Amino acid sequence: MINRRHFSLAAGAATLGGFAAVARAQGDGPIVLGQSAPFTGPAAQLGIQFHQGAKVFLDAYNAQSGRRAVQIKTLDDGYEPERCAANTQKLIDEDVFALFGYIGTPTSLAALPLAVKDKVPFVAPFTGAMALREPFHKNVFHLRASYNDETALMVRQLTHLGLKKIAVFHQNDAYGKAGLDGVTLALAEQQLKPIAQATVERNSAEVAPAVKTLLAARPDAVVQVGAYKACAAFIREARKAGFGGTFFNLSFVGTQALSDELGKEAAGVLVTQVVPSPYSQANAIAREFTEAVRKAGNGASANFSSLEGYLAAKVLVEGLRKAPGKLSREGLITGLESIDRLQLGGFEVSFSAKNHVGSKFVELSMLTGDGKVRT
Repeated sequence: MINRRHFSLAAGAATLGGFAAVARAQGDGPIVLGQSAPFTGPAAQLGIQFHQGAKVFLDAYNAQSGRRAVQIKTLDDGYEPERCAANTQKLIDEDVFALFGYIGTPTSLAALPLAVKDKVPFVAPFTGAMALREPFHKNVFHLRASYNDETALMVRQLTHLGLKKIAVFHQNDAYGKAGLDGVTLALAEQQLKPIAQATVERNSAEVAPAVKTLLAARPDAVVQVGAYKACAAFIREARKAGFGGTFFNLSFVGTQALSDELGKEAAGVLVTQVVPSPYSQANAIAREFTEAVRKAGNGASANFSSLEGYLAAKVLVEGLRKAPGKLSREGLITGLESIDRLQLGGFEVSFSAKNHVGSKFVELSMLTGDGKVRT
């Protein structure tokens, strides 16, 4: 198991869900973004926290005089693709200006064809799946690094420590496949393969069969590709069964949500991160964000998921600022593409006409048993 010593050495405005008549974004009213995300169900904290972070930024932005308000209309999809597709069509029919902050791979993949068909900007989905990045789409912009980037770092870390028997516990859908593919690719570069793999259904925490399958292979480490409820359940059951190895999680798990689920049992669990630590005052963006959260006083808390929402809103507004001429969807795309080496206090974002992935930032973090996260 990787211990702390080894780790240290190696490494909107208010939500508008209820209003009936949406102002046309291309007119003179508020700029309305549409967000379909889980606000209920086993993945709810991912949607809630991301949205809270975006709202912290947009509330402060909208409070400044002379600015056209940017608002978010939210719809709950429960982390289910069919609901997300229906929500997306509804938002497009209501003429939202852009789709923003979608949560998850299967849901984002369900929305993608609709956004592409109607040329609606699709900005900062909370997923690192390559299926949303390749092929390239003119209207789709990613803030975060890919799951391939995250799994490559995991595998480098594990093999550097001589841990080569790596199993994969993954969600049985497009997200799980994306993470499994990333691990498999990274291992193949070192002439290795996953020693075993097992699945869990989306929005389920029925992990007993997966625990039995993976522990029978006696892995050194288990890479987990799921949401926080299932991953926490797997960790608890695996440890009860005597597993003493290491658990790695992708950033999508929801670091704070996973820590909250596990409590003291979180100690030693590792999570890759695609934004800087919101807890380190050495980061200028962390200082800015925690102060913004303090001033907002709206129930938001500073964590990795909410910081990603804050950064996503900040980057979108920068795209609006740089958009040429009368504001339009095409102008937002041009504005985002003109963002080059934007420095956000330790987090750099760059787009271009041929590159719509803003960041490659990835680092490791370790959970402690007292609710903290070390990076």
